[in-house]
Amino acid sequence: MRTIGVAIAIPEPYGGELQRWRATLGDPLADGIPTHVTLLPPTRVPEDSLDAIERHLLAVAESYRPFTMRLRGTATFRPVSPVVFVAVSEGISSCEVLANRVRTGPLARDLAFPYHPHVTIAHDLPDHVLDRAYEALDGYECAFDVQTFSLFEHGADSVWRPQRDFALGGPLPGPLPRHEAQALRA
Repeated sequence: MRTIGVAIAIPEPYGGELQRWRATLGDPLADGIPTHVTLLPPTRVPEDSLDAIERHLLAVAESYRPFTMRLRGTATFRPVSPVVFVAVSEGISSCEVLANRVRTGPLARDLAFPYHPHVTIAHDLPDHVLDRAYEALDGYECAFDVQTFSLFEHGADSVWRPQRDFALGGPLPGPLPRHEAQALRA
């Protein structure tokens, strides 16, 4: 068995910036989890199912177009869960559709909580640290185009590593011309 996840990796410079914040706040998971928006949470799968899973993810990716994601401000899942996160303010519905499509076929599964796209910046830390994270990144904002999502595997060393990227809309020859990208968002 292997533990996998599927996520949208947050591109540089934003991914590194948010990961440094997570480390600065003392989150022991900061170095083992790349900055991301989850589409499929940690899931145990038989090793012999990975080929079928990759075919499934390829079909999901090819069926969806790139989109813009904007991250803005902070929010929390407290008191239900001790998590502070940077909120997705644009691209929410695209993440929801992708997550629902990913969690079909060989990856069909129920979730412990309703799906809510976000970027975790502090998890399972004392309340005063969660408060500091909430306040420190309250004004955070960035935007970028999402052109891929990735299959990650959880290693024996507790580090999540990308295994394969899946291009939205199929293989990408390069960045979309601005007028095409805007038309896709309409």
